[in-house]
Amino acid sequence: MNYPLNHGETKTQRIDNFSVPSWLRRIFLWLLPLAFLSIFFFIPLSRILSLTFTIDTFSLENLGRALQVLLFTLYQALLSTLLTLLLGLPSAYLFSRYDFRGKSLLRALIAVPFMLPTVVVAAAFNALLGPRGLVGNLLPIASLQFIGTLTAILIAHVFYNTTIVIRLVGNSLSSLDPRLEQTARSLGADSFRVWWNVILPILRPSILASSLLVFLFDFTSFGVILLLGASKFSTLELEIYLRVLKLPNLPLAALLSVIQLVCTVVVSVLYTRVVTRTTIQTTPRSEASNLRKPKTFREKIFVSVFCLLLAAFFILPLASLPIRSLFRLEADRGQRGEVQYGFTTDYYAELFVNRRGSVFYVPPIQATVNSLGYAGATVALSLLLGFPAAFALARPTRLERVLDPLIMLPLGSSAVMLGLGFIITYGNWLTLPWLVPFAHTLVALPFVIRALQPAIASIPERLRQAATSLGASPFEVWKTIDFPILRRATLSAATFAFTISLGEFGATLLISRPEYPTIPVAIERFLSQPGGLNYGQAMAMASILMLLTTLGILMIEKFRLPNAGEF
Repeated sequence: MNYPLNHGETKTQRIDNFSVPSWLRRIFLWLLPLAFLSIFFFIPLSRILSLTFTIDTFSLENLGRALQVLLFTLYQALLSTLLTLLLGLPSAYLFSRYDFRGKSLLRALIAVPFMLPTVVVAAAFNALLGPRGLVGNLLPIASLQFIGTLTAILIAHVFYNTTIVIRLVGNSLSSLDPRLEQTARSLGADSFRVWWNVILPILRPSILASSLLVFLFDFTSFGVILLLGASKFSTLELEIYLRVLKLPNLPLAALLSVIQLVCTVVVSVLYTRVVTRTTIQTTPRSEASNLRKPKTFREKIFVSVFCLLLAAFFILPLASLPIRSLFRLEADRGQRGEVQYGFTTDYYAELFVNRRGSVFYVPPIQATVNSLGYAGATVALSLLLGFPAAFALARPTRLERVLDPLIMLPLGSSAVMLGLGFIITYGNWLTLPWLVPFAHTLVALPFVIRALQPAIASIPERLRQAATSLGASPFEVWKTIDFPILRRATLSAATFAFTISLGEFGATLLISRPEYPTIPVAIERFLSQPGGLNYGQAMAMASILMLLTTLGILMIEKFRLPNAGEF
């Protein structure tokens, strides 16, 4: 029996649709991503859960320690979030309401720390305020104690996450109709009443969303706690790491992993609900309509002082890292008491030298080669898995609405928990270096899918139908229509995967072999060892990683689609 063709449907499509049903094609698209997630995420997660629900796990000692660590994790995350809001809200007001010279450069500078690996941020503050840092050696501050304090952790978290508040709250504030404030002032409201009764109710969803996102990053922080807290402060992430490698107690580590997973999933769900909440605005305007030059003396003072504050807070740590890697200071004096002050490239030269002459010693430059190799493998795996999932999500059905949260679930788990799952499940294979790219792919895959999905959804279906009706093969359709549209998004997604792999620290620290270190792992090792030469090499490697990551950020900004969103 011959069925009539649907509107716009060709005979070739009818044959294709008949031979390969739509539901079967969608299952085929999901087959590889779901198989990967099942093997490297859900199976390790199930092993963690099975290890958790044992008699030994719920001993009074374990429960007491878990409660203590959870309370401190919540405390430092809440305090870090409040401090981030304290700096971020005035900064958001500054960028959304005033036009001043150097605004774009300062805004871009503030966004850089968010994309940097946590180990680089920790090394930057160590280079500035650490015992071998610039401030302690160049200024007469005898009793500067920064590393190993809660203050160091809080400042690094504010440094890392302020851009979240600026972007989310600033975007909402810049799009408000200025006539709302003008009307309130004409009715006699002062500045405080305008803010409290008009602006704040409208901004409340964006403030809450940014607060939840900042809290989530602070709650799962690992590199900052480990390197700046000097193991004196145990958060869930750090305690899991310690209970796996330093003070072995796998049941307690599994319990802490489950507690952290539950907390992060709850915060993620709350964030998703807040973000999707619509805010009623009266004739929203463009960002430019709310910008003006500072006119009054008070406005000029506010803009000048806050610009200097932000520039100093964000420039000094980032600049200290390469400066410290190129200069010898008094703190670098060796056992003989000999030191040459001033400019030097010795720390970079030492990256290529096996001074110990040991066959077991891995030169630091080999860590760079390892990181680049892992990053290349992560890019290939992420694109291989991300493209079919993104194609399916571009035109979602009921199946995609169910699978979409599952594919994003690794974002709700910590990197240290992923490493623990790999150890429990694939402990016999940890001698093989190829497990590291799989762990990196778990972290990078959600970002790759989100980078590809809008581009795939933007491809007009009528162009494909027209090419097919003119006799083009599936490969020719992809080459002439799909690829030109997807090229920029593919480069952006690949750069995302590459940059994330370079800076991944938590899972890599647990599962990487000593003979195959990455740059972040090598930095942590050098910082934990005494001696000015080790410290200088850590600064040199952190500078290299900061350079590579910054180049990746610039490429992402260049290739990403317009209106792709901030976070």
